[in-house]
Amino acid sequence: MHDTSIVKPWAGRFNAPTDAFVEAFTASVAFDQRLYRYDIQGSIAHATMLAQQGILTAAECDAIISGLEAVQSEIEAGTFKWSIALEDVHMNIETALTAKIGEAGKKLHTGRSRNDQIATDVRLWLRDEIDLIQLEIKRLQTALLDLAEREADTILPGFTHLQVAQPITFGHHLLAWFEMLERDRDRFTDCRRRLNVMPLGAAALAGTTYPIDRQYTAQLLGFDRPAENSLDAVSDRDFAIEFTAAAAILMMHLSRYSEELILWSSAQFGFIELSDSFCTGSSIMPQKKNPDVPELVRGKSGRIFGHLMGLLTLMKSQPLAYNKDNQEDKEPLFDTVDNLKGSLRVYADMMGNVTCHRERMRVAAKQGFSTATDLADYLVRNGIAFRDAHEIVGKAVAFGVREGRDLAELTLAELQQFSVSIQADVFAVLTLEGSVAARNHLGGTAPNQVRSAIVRARTRLNTEERN
Repeated sequence: MHDTSIVKPWAGRFNAPTDAFVEAFTASVAFDQRLYRYDIQGSIAHATMLAQQGILTAAECDAIISGLEAVQSEIEAGTFKWSIALEDVHMNIETALTAKIGEAGKKLHTGRSRNDQIATDVRLWLRDEIDLIQLEIKRLQTALLDLAEREADTILPGFTHLQVAQPITFGHHLLAWFEMLERDRDRFTDCRRRLNVMPLGAAALAGTTYPIDRQYTAQLLGFDRPAENSLDAVSDRDFAIEFTAAAAILMMHLSRYSEELILWSSAQFGFIELSDSFCTGSSIMPQKKNPDVPELVRGKSGRIFGHLMGLLTLMKSQPLAYNKDNQEDKEPLFDTVDNLKGSLRVYADMMGNVTCHRERMRVAAKQGFSTATDLADYLVRNGIAFRDAHEIVGKAVAFGVREGRDLAELTLAELQQFSVSIQADVFAVLTLEGSVAARNHLGGTAPNQVRSAIVRARTRLNTEERN
């Protein structure tokens, strides 16, 4: 509803009230009110700095802080009245503050603008959200390490081009997922470092004539430093784009995990089973158990990719400094954070409840001549050039295809028709266990290497937590 009784803080220059539809169309309070805690945090620091600089009296500062704390209590109790007529979270809080403490409330905005205020609020909020996201990534990584440790000896086919390539251990496969998440954590750490710069004090675009101490305000708010340039400070949204890019890459990784979980849990593969708690049924087919969680996460990746493109497009043609376009940065950013945290949370919970069908994995690994490379390596060790060994094994595989038998199922005499260098000891390398055990080096799929990698990974996580 259009409330003509509310006088906007900027109304002095205007002779007519804002059109009712325009008021609703341009308001952001419906979504930016979630920043209230950070808006109040920034205002308390700003008032504290103004008092230190003699711009506010100590009594005015105390009144402002007490009033802001009272407003926060009302918001958190659900009794605060948000007004669209007051446009955004800042004007709602400032108006409520002035109503509570009188004239001192009107002095809070000295030396700042909504332009540097919102840029500060979003950075404070996103900094905390990154910390929470990092914790959820670690929780998922821990779940993967626990499962990898349990399945360090479990053999399944490794694929390239979605064709059987070589046998690997399931623990090794899960550690590949872990490494993707390590890079994701690094990206968010790097992003957090760059966003932890304070815009407050840039005011509308040119700074302020008041003798403010931006270093002190930055210290109060936990920023590494104040932004160097006032124009850039109020108009920069690189941090939001960079965060969303990191989120998009992480969601791409989760989508890849999802694709594999969906395939592996199908009747055609039958490698794993997801807990009933993370699946749903069909309204018409009573036998169905649908992997809805990984499917939905796979779908949400496209949503986050879209937000990244949207933010890039939002900023691509903006001249310096602040423009109203930037109001459109918050909803995609909020949605990215909400869906990323939700996806990580459900994945961490789900991966702790995965059941492996080890025999199905093993049977699948024996198909598709997965130990062909092992036979080629065997021939090379017996003095045959790799390219010649490759041709020999190719002919042996072709024979096996015609016979409908894997290499390990051929007799020694059948194998020797392709090379007399093949001896009885060849069957040790043609077994699945022999194949994976032979990859016994750092980064290899051998079970003992998997266990060592898990120990190193846990050490990394624990060390970072202590730091």
